[in-house]
Amino acid sequence: MQRRRIMLSIVTAGAIAGALAACGSSGGGSSDAMKAKGPITIWYSNNEQEVQWGKAMVSSWNSAHPDQKIKAQEVPAGKSTEEVLGAAITAGTTPCLVFNNLPAVTGQFEKQGGLVDLSKFSDGDSYIQARSGSAADQYKSADGDFYQMPWKQNPVMIFYNKDIFAKAGLDPDNPDLSTYDKFLTAAKQVTSSGAAQYAIYPAPTSEFFQPNFDYLPLLAAQTGGKGLIENGKATIDSADGLEVANFWKSIYSQGLAGKEQFQGDAFADGKSAMAIVGPWAIAYYGDKVKWGSVPVPTKDGVAADKTYTFPDAKNVGMYTSCKNQGTAWDVLKFATSKDQDNKLLNVTGQMPIRDNLASVYADYFAAHPAYKEFGAQSARTVDDPSGPNTVAQLQALRDAYTKSVISGSGSVEDAFKAAAEKIDSLQNKK
Repeated sequence: MQRRRIMLSIVTAGAIAGALAACGSSGGGSSDAMKAKGPITIWYSNNEQEVQWGKAMVSSWNSAHPDQKIKAQEVPAGKSTEEVLGAAITAGTTPCLVFNNLPAVTGQFEKQGGLVDLSKFSDGDSYIQARSGSAADQYKSADGDFYQMPWKQNPVMIFYNKDIFAKAGLDPDNPDLSTYDKFLTAAKQVTSSGAAQYAIYPAPTSEFFQPNFDYLPLLAAQTGGKGLIENGKATIDSADGLEVANFWKSIYSQGLAGKEQFQGDAFADGKSAMAIVGPWAIAYYGDKVKWGSVPVPTKDGVAADKTYTFPDAKNVGMYTSCKNQGTAWDVLKFATSKDQDNKLLNVTGQMPIRDNLASVYADYFAAHPAYKEFGAQSARTVDDPSGPNTVAQLQALRDAYTKSVISGSGSVEDAFKAAAEKIDSLQNKK
């Protein structure tokens, strides 16, 4: 599935930490390099549609800037993009720009000394904030500066299989899945009717990024827009955080979701009736599944136009090994311009992190109504933190979730309290 391709592969907290331990200098960028102009190299994702967009963007730039040409390639193969980048930072072989940065790892790359502080460009903050509006704030680092350009997101929602819902006796066009009780009732009806073996099948594996596709979207919705950490403290042991965890525990304890890793795509294969996915899924599933979409549920129900979720974003990083950072900054602005964002949207179906997206590209959403809900949802998203220890914090959450929610061992309250304490300890660790 796309989100796996976005991650490229499994990456562990320990593996990234090991790569980062090799270098501990602070990030930034020299004033001379930040003014220098000339050729640059960029990397982009190996996703087919993103490659198509990237090649066209590079061609357009190069034709107008023969003395500042871009040399572009896909991110080199490796266990994960994150490990490839961590190793390249240590070796000093990073490109100028990478259009595939995971927000959760930004703080670690910053700590490693690999990222240029974009706020140091004279128009750095003003450009980012004008383009992305208030959504940009969550991508600031602890010092208040931007070490990543907010770029694109895939706000996740509940996809459901209309044929399976109809077979289960549920409304295939307007199912009410808005509350935990209603979601559970529908889920039980799916399995008890034999319409599908499982109601939903999030990946039950233990990688640090998996909370982004089960726990954290529902936490954002239940809290009205809060993430893993608020005001320097973990939120997972709050009343809302525990409500979300116990909802998922009910799903697993009643056999409504699979506890073993599924080899394939459970939703596409009809093994499950629902999935938590972003707008990439529209093209991915195509005619294979007759689908509908609704926002993620909350305990008591929240209107669709007030519901938050996880954005599954990828951003752009500028790397300190870049000699011509002046050109890199100009390219970064060109690649995130209104025109290029429009092309990205049309080619990939992914949502640029741009203020008032739904109205800026109203023509696109009118012509592509299947994406309209995701365009609206993109205004309400909560991403992972961008601190130096985010990966380890997410892993602490996942370990507690795997044990108490998926496996059902011990109480959620005890497991999440211990995880919250570990997350808080890591939050205070530089």
